Amino acid sequence: MNTLDELKKMAKNDNEHTVSVANAADAQVLKAVRDAVKEELCAFILFGNKDSIQSLSGKIGLDLSSPKITVVSEDSNPASAAVKAVHDKEADILMKGNVSTKDLLKSVLNKEYGLRSGKVLSHVALFEIPNQDRLLFLTDAGMNIAPTLMEKVEIINNAVKIAQAIGIDCPKVAALAAVEVVNPAMQATVDAAMLTQMQNRNQIHNCIIDGPLAFDNAVSKQAAEHKNIQSKVAGLTDIIAVPTIEVGNALYKSFMYFANAKVAAVVSGASAPIVLTSRADSAESKLYSLSLALVSSKKF
Repeated sequence: MNTLDELKKMAKNDNEHTVSVANAADAQVLKAVRDAVKEELCAFILFGNKDSIQSLSGKIGLDLSSPKITVVSEDSNPASAAVKAVHDKEADILMKGNVSTKDLLKSVLNKEYGLRSGKVLSHVALFEIPNQDRLLFLTDAGMNIAPTLMEKVEIINNAVKIAQAIGIDCPKVAALAAVEVVNPAMQATVDAAMLTQMQNRNQIHNCIIDGPLAFDNAVSKQAAEHKNIQSKVAGLTDIIAVPTIEVGNALYKSFMYFANAKVAAVVSGASAPIVLTSRADSAESKLYSLSLALVSSKKF
């Protein structure tokens, strides 16, 4: 798979899923719903103010009478209502609409009706970057601020699960740092080396990890060869695992704004996939993210 359009085609192969949208009264979200229904990707339950949803739908050409769409009027707490629908098996995937991430995650982590799985939740982004010959995963750019070693293990496991869902059976994971040698004064290099050794000792499964790797030799074979790095991952990376949220966030936005990348992103680690896009993301990005959630749902 080299493009996110291929991912969308893969999502069409299993179109029996239902997506629960938390406050669907958002033009870009409803455009993604419109396009997903048109392409027969899935069905939707739209929670939120019914009048607002109807008004916005009329403006963008979304036909709410479609058998694939159910509108549930919910003004008080659409986030909780959407999460409960997934918890109660009325829907398979949770999608963020016009609600804050904080409010949505509060409902996701609710002990009674949430989507807890006992695992760390982490953000998994899949990029189509111009001039690159493959799609590239990045984690974690949006959830965990400064993860511990064991949290990094779970973050990698979450990303590996998504990578396998799109057909990468044994993804190559670059444990990123500023340099490619272990320096005890730089915790990122120590953690990266430990993650590599843990994978070598079968404490982490279904992937190949190498680190520490700096960004250049993680993504460029020429850079790795120039530094004489012997690695099964360097220059062949499928998943970039960053040490902190600042690194992930900067890379994410650099890909988007400097490289004109396309992106699909989900939150992994809950009992169901969560489409947690930014309010500023385009309808196209939301549709790609929805496709990634649909394809990966079989792994949850």
